[in-house]
Amino acid sequence: MKKLTVVTVCILVVFLFLGLLPTHADTEIYDKVLRLHVLANSDSAEDQEVKLKVRDGVLAFASECLADCESVEEAEACLADAKDELSAVAEAILAENGFSYGAAVTLTREEYPRRDYDGLCFPSGEYLSLRVILGEGGGQNWWCVLFPPLCLGAATAKEREDAFIEAGFTAGQYKIITESDKVTYKIKFKCLEWLEKLKADR
Repeated sequence: MKKLTVVTVCILVVFLFLGLLPTHADTEIYDKVLRLHVLANSDSAEDQEVKLKVRDGVLAFASECLADCESVEEAEACLADAKDELSAVAEAILAENGFSYGAAVTLTREEYPRRDYDGLCFPSGEYLSLRVILGEGGGQNWWCVLFPPLCLGAATAKEREDAFIEAGFTAGQYKIITESDKVTYKIKFKCLEWLEKLKADR
């Protein structure tokens, strides 16, 4: 066990000198992102179909709500104030489509697996999350990134990068999520996930 610890420390020291370990700034990726998590009532075709309709309604509302937000803190405050309205949007769509179950909207931190979104890869770990739970919430779910506004409309790569930088991402943080297939960033990416898991297990 002691030998394994020594080897681990040696590897980390080598990575440190090579600039492969994530910096404290890199770990802040988790605090600069607000995710969306829509959970369907069940895996039936009908429940899955209405989940996507609710998703579209929530995204349309969130797009207006978050339009002027310049930081994740502003986005969180905006959505916290709008939780009742978001619930109303979701429940109206459910009712329009003949469903009797309701919707619950919460704003909390939760664990996410590693996810790829059109060229951007977010490490697994704990993120601030807007959860929209339909009925029992037992069906397949849908994830995206609400802030920076990754899933609120199409954008060019340059527009997307500008949006992330304006939201407080550093150039290095943005490279971690866009260049995770390159060796340097792949190692940083894995170390980020490892450090986040250690933090969660404490």
